[in-house]
Amino acid sequence: MCNSQSSSNACCPAPQIIQEKICGNFSTTTDPISVWTATDNSYISGTFEVFNSDSTPGNATFDVVANPDVGPIPVLPGTTMSVSVKRPTGLIVHAPLAGASGTYCLTLYKRVLA
Repeated sequence: MCNSQSSSNACCPAPQIIQEKICGNFSTTTDPISVWTATDNSYISGTFEVFNSDSTPGNATFDVVANPDVGPIPVLPGTTMSVSVKRPTGLIVHAPLAGASGTYCLTLYKRVLA
């Protein structure tokens, strides 16, 4: 029987890796901000990048929900931080101060059967 977890590809084509990129903006409206979520095991890995605007009066932070979870990662005003993880399922941005804003970009990788 064909399945993506098997080491035998006797009847299956080799799985392919696809890349998805998701980018957007955040601003202080609610804290925390759940930016992205996925079902378990949808993605095999991902890189998460958060930029905190120069005009933000303090640090933003972000957490990546994965196995294991990563964070909180501080992002000083005017800087970008990034992290790569295995099996990501969520990105949460914390921007607790009024006037906080910035951007985020996720590069996600998924294994699919062709």
